[in-house]
Amino acid sequence: MPDVIFKEIDDTPQVMLDVRELTTKYITRFQEDVYAVDHVSLKVEEGKSLGIAGESGCGKSTLALSLMGYYFAPLHYTSGEIIIDGRNITGLKPDDVRKTILGTEIAYIPQAAMNALNPTQKIIRFIEDVVQAHDPTKTREEIYKFASAAFEKLGLPAHVLQQYSVELSGGMKQRTVIATSVILLPKVLIADEPSSALDVTSQKMVIKMLKNLMDNGVVKSMIFITHELPLLYNVVDDIMVMYAGQIVEKGTAKEVVFDSLHPYSKGLMGSIIVPEEGLRGVELAAIPGVPPNLKKPPSGCRFAERCKFVQPECRANSVALREAGGGRAYRCIFSEKELRDFYKREAHHA
Repeated sequence: MPDVIFKEIDDTPQVMLDVRELTTKYITRFQEDVYAVDHVSLKVEEGKSLGIAGESGCGKSTLALSLMGYYFAPLHYTSGEIIIDGRNITGLKPDDVRKTILGTEIAYIPQAAMNALNPTQKIIRFIEDVVQAHDPTKTREEIYKFASAAFEKLGLPAHVLQQYSVELSGGMKQRTVIATSVILLPKVLIADEPSSALDVTSQKMVIKMLKNLMDNGVVKSMIFITHELPLLYNVVDDIMVMYAGQIVEKGTAKEVVFDSLHPYSKGLMGSIIVPEEGLRGVELAAIPGVPPNLKKPPSGCRFAERCKFVQPECRANSVALREAGGGRAYRCIFSEKELRDFYKREAHHA
């Protein structure tokens, strides 16, 4: 009897999106460079979701647009790699990105998605454009049959396809845009503040729909962008906090929300009313000052001018991300112990 060779099963999670030192910039009409995404690295594994948080202007939406590898002036690619399911898309031509990447490999739900629909066209026409861009041989009848089944699977009635956007409520518009974005089963879904401008009930329905997309395998991984850290805690596995174009902290959702390390992350949590147990009743504290001008970013820590723990050395040199164990990292000159001591003293004197 021949020997039976048992191969080890590789259960290493597959990385759907691997971003390495991505830098993108805006070029103003005065030929000034604005580095809105500055050497950002991140990974999203299959079946996982990553949240990106930060105040307005920190680079969240620019990062979302940059991740698709499809650039329009004034946004320009500078350096770094974007690898989707093992394929580097940064060297592809725009037409190739549109035909082979957008919609199938990576999909995007824009901010103010409710305004993304043309009020003079029925919903089915948008889906026809998406499908035929990848497969021009598909007929209208085939696309309608396909879209009807897909919408019903996503919890939307098929008759929505024959309606105009003006006939839909805000929440229904948002869910329709989401359904259209994932119609071709993308490996990575980027949702840029998908619940903004919605009432609480509609927000809940949108969040539930996004979670169902992940649970049912419609999308293999997701990036959820918002300025609300507590919202991310209920949606994603991991959180990355951005400030002035850079990552300042990353960790699990629980770590970042309930045990922030970076002073900026701590400030974000302290300035938001949250219902979670352990955070109720905490006095709100605004973050003083404004973010730096990214036309001429400071040479040292970009948060230095707003940080209550700032030291002269913070302003002297650029600050790198430092590991804190378990995949956690933060951008600060102080050790984890020093930061925790600062927070304990601050809480004691409050």
